[in-house]
Amino acid sequence: MQMKNGILSLVLIALLASCNVFKKTTITAKPVTKTSRKNPRFIDGIEVTPGSVVTSKHKTATNKHQSQEDDVTVSKVNTDFVNVNIEKMDWLQLKYAVMLDATAELLTNVDLLKKMEEWWGTKYCMGGSTKNCIDCSAFTQIVMQEVYKIGLPRTASEQYHLSDKIDDSELKEGDLVFFHTGGKRSREISHVGIYITNNKFVNASTSNGVTISDLNDPYWKARYKGGGRVIGSER
Repeated sequence: MQMKNGILSLVLIALLASCNVFKKTTITAKPVTKTSRKNPRFIDGIEVTPGSVVTSKHKTATNKHQSQEDDVTVSKVNTDFVNVNIEKMDWLQLKYAVMLDATAELLTNVDLLKKMEEWWGTKYCMGGSTKNCIDCSAFTQIVMQEVYKIGLPRTASEQYHLSDKIDDSELKEGDLVFFHTGGKRSREISHVGIYITNNKFVNASTSNGVTISDLNDPYWKARYKGGGRVIGSER
């Protein structure tokens, strides 16, 4: 009997010991808390408003008590072009703005652009005056008459003597630009074109037909004799 009681005591002690071991190794999981998604903050606290980018430390004033001096604009969109409605522009203004290296807003004479487009690329031939071929003075004569209602004589030399001479700084759209292309011995005016803008002029050239040329081009610069203006009813 005493032996049986002793065995029971040993079993009880062993059970108690094993419970303590399990208790010490038990891991209690902590509840997971969800991060609040309300009022998210952007990186570096930057906010975007129409037309500008402003740091949140220098927000645009929202009431009359907030000083405007605290507003720090990082980047401001240039809105000067808003005054020009591109959708209302003629497509020729956009096309020739690229060719003339100028802004489309400056090319307001759409009738001139249409006439240039009509004759563009027409071959050159001395004495010609049709769409088959045309020379420089016939081209200026036709364009000046149909666009500006100005009558010009037939030859480049006659157009030169008729026009009032003007300084290069005064050149504007519709003025004539004159050249002598007959070699060193000849000083007679032999070529004429119509000034447009940005040192560019339209003319019937011997090499490219009706095209746009540049007064700063070495060929034309060496042969340039000056600008002239003929006053008409449309100018």
